[in-house]
Amino acid sequence: MAINQESKLGFNSYPVNGEEPREMAPLKSLEQHHPHIDSSFQSFCASLGILSVEDFLLNDHYEFAAIAERQPNSERIKQGIREIFSIIDGQRQPLLNGMELLDDALRNKLVLSTGCDGIDLLLEGGLREGQLTELVGPSCSGKTQVCLQAASNVAKNQMGHRVIYIDTSNSFSPQRIACFVDLAEGRRLQNVMNNIFCRSVFDIFTMFRVLHQLESNMRSQRGPQMVRLIIVDSISSLITPILGGSGSQGHALMVTNHTVGGEGGVPKPALGETWKSIPHVRLLLSRDRENNATSVSIVKHSSMASGTTASFVISGR
Repeated sequence: MAINQESKLGFNSYPVNGEEPREMAPLKSLEQHHPHIDSSFQSFCASLGILSVEDFLLNDHYEFAAIAERQPNSERIKQGIREIFSIIDGQRQPLLNGMELLDDALRNKLVLSTGCDGIDLLLEGGLREGQLTELVGPSCSGKTQVCLQAASNVAKNQMGHRVIYIDTSNSFSPQRIACFVDLAEGRRLQNVMNNIFCRSVFDIFTMFRVLHQLESNMRSQRGPQMVRLIIVDSISSLITPILGGSGSQGHALMVTNHTVGGEGGVPKPALGETWKSIPHVRLLLSRDRENNATSVSIVKHSSMASGTTASFVISGR
């Protein structure tokens, strides 16, 4: 059974009107509306390998400013730097007061079952629209299996809606997806496969372009073709600041993260303190290899007690 994959078994990316994702806008495209980002400023940035706002964000701003200070036209360059920060600030979401936040929290949001009984029980139904859920665990703890089952379950139960699967480590398996669907129901299997869109991404710049294109697509999405779930497996392979900076209303977002050695050898989630505050929900997975059961515990949740645990077994192994 064919499945929508771009770089493996013919899986399509998520285009607009059949187009491939476009390159993100370079600094040159900002010159018309932002006069301080002129050709001189662009040439200075290009000499440091900075061609876009995303390149600017990934650079050390203190070092950048120090180099600018030594230039003959330093004041003009600093005006350009302030212009870029102004553009970035303009992209931030507006401040919300307490009542607006409470209203958003109490609003009836869609809950997406992952198909893993233990996780669904722990999260009182599954993944919530508008939240980023992080799965943390060592290698072979079952993170990818949970992602594949969640993709299959959402594509099956939210018929017609789409699941976007961003694969950063060649871990996506259409065969495993098929195992989660009743193979006797050929039509259902075909529908599930058609509603999962996978994109293999192996560098941060491609990730930026894919996320930028997805954001553009989802602004205009309506009806049965809406994206219900975005999965990034794994986020620790590619550090992507965009994910933390934009809202995820209208869909749920699930990412996986590896563990690294912490104090006293105790494992802790990768990506450090900067990433720690980004997920709304953080779940820790571990596997008992003797009975093939996976244990899951809540590390962080906005409305549920940390330390609560459950266990489950991934079917179709």
